[in-house]
Amino acid sequence: MEGIGQIITFYILAGIAVISAILVISLRNLVHCVISLALMMLAIAGLYITLFAEFIAMVQILIYIGAVVVLFLFLIMLTLRLTDKDIKQTNEQKGISFILAGLLLFLLVTVLNRTSWNISPEAVVENTTSKIGNLLLTTYVFPFELISVVLLACLIGAIVIARKDKD
Repeated sequence: MEGIGQIITFYILAGIAVISAILVISLRNLVHCVISLALMMLAIAGLYITLFAEFIAMVQILIYIGAVVVLFLFLIMLTLRLTDKDIKQTNEQKGISFILAGLLLFLLVTVLNRTSWNISPEAVVENTTSKIGNLLLTTYVFPFELISVVLLACLIGAIVIARKDKD
């Protein structure tokens, strides 16, 4: 049985995630948008922790906040020389986006009302991080190593493409 504190934490983090996601698409300053994106991803990592998925939470923090958001910030700071008056936020798809958002809301309400979420206590796996680590280094060691070789080939390819020719 969950405690009331865990439920309150879940809803607070969910609210932070939704509000910061709205800020990502509504703010005019690009740096503020990326910072809101980082806050949203951090709130999602907190949601993962409340759902006892600490491995996914740490991956969320390391990869998305630690790599992707920092990369976005570097790209914005190094490549763009825009001021607030230079950014024009015009969106000609507002009507269709509101229709699609209403359709998505209807779909979510329908699915949540018609689905029984009976989860047995045995379904909640404790200590998932060590189990995932054991699986990665025993059962799935070949795909794990194969992915590392593919990523190394991508890195070498990116260096070769980015390298300046001396011709």
